[in-house]
Amino acid sequence: MNMLGTFCVRTCSGLMGLRTAKLVRPLHSFPGITVAQIDEEVAKLLELKAQLGDDGKHQFVLKTAKGTRDYNPKQMAIREKVFNTIIRCFKRHGAETIDTPVFELKETLTGKYGEDSKLIYDLKDQGGELLSLRYDLTVPFARHLAMNKITNIKRYHIAKVYRRDNPAMTRGRYREFYQCDFDIAGQYDAMIPDAECLKIVHEILSELDLGDFCIKVNDRRILDGMFAVCGVPDDMFRTICSTVDKLDKMAWEDVKKEMVNEKGLSEEAADQIGEYVSMKGGMDLAELLLQDQKMSQSKQACAGLSDIKLLFHYLQLFQVTDKVVFDLSLARGLDYYTGIIYEAVLTQAGVAPVPTETPQGAPAEESVSVGSVAGGGRYDGLVGMFDPKGRKVPCVGVSIGIERVFSIMEQKAEASAEKVRTTEVQVMVASAQKNLLEERLKLVTELWNAGIKAEVMYKKNPKLLSQLQHCEESGIPLVAILGEQELKDGVVKLRVVSTREEFDICRAGLLAEIRRRTSEA
Repeated sequence: MNMLGTFCVRTCSGLMGLRTAKLVRPLHSFPGITVAQIDEEVAKLLELKAQLGDDGKHQFVLKTAKGTRDYNPKQMAIREKVFNTIIRCFKRHGAETIDTPVFELKETLTGKYGEDSKLIYDLKDQGGELLSLRYDLTVPFARHLAMNKITNIKRYHIAKVYRRDNPAMTRGRYREFYQCDFDIAGQYDAMIPDAECLKIVHEILSELDLGDFCIKVNDRRILDGMFAVCGVPDDMFRTICSTVDKLDKMAWEDVKKEMVNEKGLSEEAADQIGEYVSMKGGMDLAELLLQDQKMSQSKQACAGLSDIKLLFHYLQLFQVTDKVVFDLSLARGLDYYTGIIYEAVLTQAGVAPVPTETPQGAPAEESVSVGSVAGGGRYDGLVGMFDPKGRKVPCVGVSIGIERVFSIMEQKAEASAEKVRTTEVQVMVASAQKNLLEERLKLVTELWNAGIKAEVMYKKNPKLLSQLQHCEESGIPLVAILGEQELKDGVVKLRVVSTREEFDICRAGLLAEIRRRTSEA
């Protein structure tokens, strides 16, 4: 500590209990220090004390960490509805579920995400193991397959992942968020599992009713073949692929500038890439590219184009081709993809149509993308990276961008007059007079034991009006009202909250009547 700092500390009666400043040594004992300097340092200490509060305790800022959020009951009800829709779809297609740790060994995640590896959250050394929070659910899944020697599974996994990204929370982009993954691992005939993944995306987005959407498809082999015939050096494939992946966020001119100025690609090669990535179409485009003078020179590209044709054939059988477009600009920057890749985007002006004119031309009616809500692809080599003997397990999967879906669903709920129920209570047990708490508790126990969702007010003598108002505010459809006369007659007065109709139901038939009325609702 410098001399001035020593003086200030010694002239204050403790930082936390500071009330007055007094000299404990004469000023001439500290040569070179002026009264103005002393006053300045004391003012700093007083300011610090004010920040700490009069009692010396730190004043906490009540906020969530950057890129995270809390969810209130209404928001959680919407999330639960979305999760249930997605899980039903996954189970309808025969998937089973697994879980993996929220953190992995750092080396497990390193080198799997290309330029996005910088977004991985590293943890401090915990007793000799270098750990990182999981970036996605795919790499832990591949590690799980290799570690347990699993060669065949159809699984779904819904869990939180973490990315040290710049959050855009209004668009559903967070640092902590859920992913909903569906993957098929195993050796199967080409494009059948891949087509089912796209069918699943189509089913989920249609059932959630988020608006018009388009599913873009491409193949990593087509991209690599395209880069090769356009003159991109082999060692630049992945970095150029990452740049092409930005075409959904940047104009072609900006993407080209990054390729040429930042990554050192020749302008001629960039221009040739630009011609191809503007192409969109369907099976016809794949057939045309197989005849293309340049693309036909690449065995990789031809294999990918043949699979795209086969994929569209299966998609026709699955009745989803109206929403799928073969888009050569789709790249997906993750390093582990080896074949088919796809991405679903919501559109404001309808689904991007498959053009009928020459593939080089733009679609007749361009849609405006409002964000990716699902993505995935084939990653045949990832499991082999973890297997000691390098044994590969072919895999294909899709991840639903659930946070963006939640954001859209919440906006729709806010715009709608429809009330979102946050509980599933079917009946409220109420009393019309005083001193009936025991009878209410007996009846609600009877309902609970029969599996009926019920509740009571936590008061000995609640007013009937308060109990009825609670039902209306919470959306509880039925009220079972007990009174002295009802107890004498062996009945319960059942009130329908929405119509305010009341019926006397014998106690023995109450359970059946509640079940009948709630099943109808």
